[in-house]
Amino acid sequence: MRPFILIISLIIPLVGTTLGSAMVFFLKKEINPKLQKVLLGFASGVMIAASIWSLMQPAINSYDKGD
Repeated sequence: MRPFILIISLIIPLVGTTLGSAMVFFLKKEINPKLQKVLLGFASGVMIAASIWSLMQPAINSYDKGD
């Protein structure tokens, strides 16, 4: 069961990254301004979430413990 979970957890980011980079080739000329705003909003949300969970949360937990 564990190798299956490992394979799935490796394939999902691979597919997401591949599809995201493929958008460059499909949308070569000009992106619809609404689609561009949606994509930028999604990317900024991902970056904010990453900064909260990867940077701020461990720092807050470390401060609470007194480390």
